[in-house]
Amino acid sequence: MTAPAVTIHRLDPADRTTAQRWDEFVLACPQATFFHRSGWQRVVREAFRHDTYFLFTESAGRIDGVLPLAQVKSWLFGHSLVGLPFAVYGGAVGSPEAVAALEAHARQLGQTLGADHLELRNTIRRHDDWPIQDLYVTFRKAILPEEEANMLAIPRKQRAMVRKGIKLGLTGALDRDIERFFGLYADNVHRHGTPALSKRYFQLLRDEFGSDCEVLTVCDAGGQPLSSVLSFYFRNEVLPYYAGDAVAARETAANDFKYWELMRRACGRGLGVFDYGRSKQGTGSFAFKKNWGFEPQPLYYEYCLYRRDSIPQHNPANAKYRLLIETWRRMPIGLANWLGPKVVRSLG
Repeated sequence: MTAPAVTIHRLDPADRTTAQRWDEFVLACPQATFFHRSGWQRVVREAFRHDTYFLFTESAGRIDGVLPLAQVKSWLFGHSLVGLPFAVYGGAVGSPEAVAALEAHARQLGQTLGADHLELRNTIRRHDDWPIQDLYVTFRKAILPEEEANMLAIPRKQRAMVRKGIKLGLTGALDRDIERFFGLYADNVHRHGTPALSKRYFQLLRDEFGSDCEVLTVCDAGGQPLSSVLSFYFRNEVLPYYAGDAVAARETAANDFKYWELMRRACGRGLGVFDYGRSKQGTGSFAFKKNWGFEPQPLYYEYCLYRRDSIPQHNPANAKYRLLIETWRRMPIGLANWLGPKVVRSLG
């Protein structure tokens, strides 16, 4: 007998019942990540006003595959269908039949929408004939059961920086709001010459994901905020995802202490994986994570090209953005914080 054709469904943003079923599948699917959760549909739609196509397949009344997508249209950066913008990981997950059907549907959808390309942010290579973006890697490492064992697992020079922060009396505390985090984050990205995401976006993350989205802020002995990180929790993993530091954080090793404090707390909660997230090869953040003893793991951002000859390079490492970066650094931070979300929404 011929196997029945796989039917593709689109998740209705207002359908909470199906969204719950979606999330139950994601939690149980070994290949799924935090970025496959249905809540990203609301966040992406409300924060960036992008059309979303959260696709899923069913078998015997049960969801057996999902692919979250969003359409990004920009006069400056082009028109794309991405799985998923503002996410490190993405792509279709589920049974082999479901994944194949979802990817085929996504390819057709991108053409129907008139996109320049389809981008799937896979963690494994799936299409040998698709061009890939080889700029990014991720860093993941097991959290050991004992706090001291995690400290000793940090290479000596980096461990000395953590101990420096401890000796200086730095403390970490969980914040109930995003105020201190956003101030540090916005100032930090401004110094680096890149546009900031909106404060509303971070509030939406907190509202949508609740206790699975947490802010940890590090202060000096006098209570002055120096460094902050917004982290996601998924199954037994912690993912520090957005961060910001004051200028004084460098001399006090507050950034180093911050990640140790997050790891220490995750160990106390019995979590098993510390996901340091994505970095561009050859950057300072890449070197910083390597110095913690984490080994880079390649990410396979695969592209199906429709109306372009090569994959886009919309990142600060692109030399053609150098002048824009220098200009952004000189911009008053109030103006940068107002203008930034209008630019970054098209980058993803």
